[in-house]
Amino acid sequence: IGMFDRTGPTNLDGFENSGADFMPEYKQYILDGKTIIASPHKVYGPETNDLALQLRKHGVSQIILAGMAANLCVESHLRELLELGFEVIVVRDATAGPTTPEGDGYLAALINYRYIANGLWTTAQTVEFLQAK
Repeated sequence: IGMFDRTGPTNLDGFENSGADFMPEYKQYILDGKTIIASPHKVYGPETNDLALQLRKHGVSQIILAGMAANLCVESHLRELLELGFEVIVVRDATAGPTTPEGDGYLAALINYRYIANGLWTTAQTVEFLQAK
């Protein structure tokens, strides 16, 4: 159906109202001229997109990370960004994960975050930190 067809990874022609567009309630924050938009990633981590390049071009070295697949995408991004020399904080209550009969993906990710992230914060701690900036 062409829902995700784009002429290039950094070209947004036809993106508006494509079904892969940003949710309307978040557009004011995403399209604010300050937010860095990287090309989409494949599989789980940022190894296949331009995230690190975009962050470095903007002088970013510290990252606050959250997302919906704690033990997959979030952890993969955390590991790769740390390997690339970024300082990464994970927001524990702004991150989710699946459960299966074999175990709890969210809990497994939290345990790993404690070992490898530069910090594991709550949303309240994160908001307090950002307001102080």
